[in-house]
Amino acid sequence: MSSVQIQCTRCKNVFRDRAGRLQDGYSRQCPSCEVVLFFAEDSQHPFIKRAMRNARQARKEMRELQAAKLATPEPEAVQSRRFAGRTRSAARED
Repeated sequence: MSSVQIQCTRCKNVFRDRAGRLQDGYSRQCPSCEVVLFFAEDSQHPFIKRAMRNARQARKEMRELQAAKLATPEPEAVQSRRFAGRTRSAARED
């Protein structure tokens, strides 16, 4: 899964977290200053807003990619050249 950059509200350090985790109600500790960041859709902090928007966009792109992958048919298995077209004969005449 894709990751999203998050900027700490206290120390301004930038770190990454998976987009699937970054949803309403999620909390994460900054690896640098160890402050706990709370992620909510209605947050007023611009760093949290940006991270939530980027995570939502990344999840949407992943869903569209999965849907496109499921919609395209898989290619049929290709037989090796050595055995292509050969069948077992019913009875051999000597």
